[in-house]
Amino acid sequence: MQETELKLEFSRAGAASLLKKNPFESAPTILAQKSIYFDTPERELFNRGMSLRIRQSGNQRVQTVKSLDGNAAGSYVREEWEQPVVADTPVLDDRQIGALFDGVDAELAPQFEVHVKRHLWNVTEGAGSVEVVVDVGNIVAADREAPLCEIEFESKAGPPAALFALARQVNRTTPVHLGVLSKAERGYRLLGPVPGAVKASAIALSPEMSTAAAFERIFAACLKQFRLNEIALDWSTDADVLHQARVALRRLRALLSISKSLFQDSRFDQLREEFRWLAGETGDARNIDVMIDRARGDELSDELHKARNDAYGVVEAAFSSVRARSLMLDAAEWICAKDWRSDRKGKALLEAPAKDFASRVFDKFWKKVAKGGKKRLDADDESRHKLRIAAKKLRYSAEFFAPLYHSKREARHHRRFITAMEKLQDQLGNLNDIATAPEMLAALGLSTVSGARNFPVPMRRRSFCTKRRRRTPNLST
Repeated sequence: MQETELKLEFSRAGAASLLKKNPFESAPTILAQKSIYFDTPERELFNRGMSLRIRQSGNQRVQTVKSLDGNAAGSYVREEWEQPVVADTPVLDDRQIGALFDGVDAELAPQFEVHVKRHLWNVTEGAGSVEVVVDVGNIVAADREAPLCEIEFESKAGPPAALFALARQVNRTTPVHLGVLSKAERGYRLLGPVPGAVKASAIALSPEMSTAAAFERIFAACLKQFRLNEIALDWSTDADVLHQARVALRRLRALLSISKSLFQDSRFDQLREEFRWLAGETGDARNIDVMIDRARGDELSDELHKARNDAYGVVEAAFSSVRARSLMLDAAEWICAKDWRSDRKGKALLEAPAKDFASRVFDKFWKKVAKGGKKRLDADDESRHKLRIAAKKLRYSAEFFAPLYHSKREARHHRRFITAMEKLQDQLGNLNDIATAPEMLAALGLSTVSGARNFPVPMRRRSFCTKRRRRTPNLST
């Protein structure tokens, strides 16, 4: 069967506050549950995008096999198979799931456990029937342990809008954040090193996908990358973590920009503006991180580190704000609802092959980059900035749609193109740092500090690429 759910995360204090206020107008059913997750020593199930658990509640045990969507964010639509079992030993002889385990060579063994106190309500919201579950407990893996506080809304009947209406009701009661990790993913993360910066990963696209389906997957993957880095910033102010959070926001904004012709929806424009605001709140912190790397002299470095603390405080306030939390819910609902276009022309664009859309995007932005690059050595700061934005959109587009091009030749051309675009972005980024550093130092009141006068060290001008090609890049040849 298939389940549709929305997951939110909150603190233990937030969970206690919600349970005390109980906004669901009925007493919850309370259960103590223990779940054991199984896999092979090589984690073959996880690598296949699957999880297998046996959950004990009272004297009953239920085995559940689920598909894991590594690109999902907040709203999940997943396949799952359940069956009762009598012991904490996986049963794989059921005809429905047997094929899923073909080729699993090693014996399954417990990997981690999840212990929670579950509070459960069945709620009617508008035309929808929703199961609401609050889980408070811990995930235990060998000698490591992590807290678990989350609330899930699972649709039992009616439109998905009911899930989000209830989520906003909860968000007014206690601060919640969009959840992007299943319990299984949390457990597997606990088995490895402490998570740090999360880079963009390959997105599962196929050549037969429609433009709409590809857009959904890319959007959710970008949203998940942002949230994972936002979570990491809770315990780390590492510059790479903030940088990857900004990369995720840039990728989201680039995706919305290259796809604006597909949508006829006022919410689309609102999302673009809100993501622009959120990215802007991180700008000073990132600029200061870059300047610290290039600073010469103890006085300037010390003053920049002081300014960094304040800038990261701004980031923390923005990410934890009602505005940012609401933005994540709005984005998840918008991508889940899929009611983007009602006119026939718009639907035709969304239903067309993703590869056709990708080709049009490559054509458009390659022309912009080629045009902007003709006079790159003599260009002013504003012109270089426009070229940098166009180059980012072209590079991100190539990364988004790379899985649509399967042959060895296509893959080879793609790697070369991405490498060239990375070098171009690095060059333009360095020039942008030089252009913005004096203004940033002035805004921080550091223009007269020792070491600021000749900061940053000018770069030697050089060509961005060894040979300029005028024709549009064709990743399929």
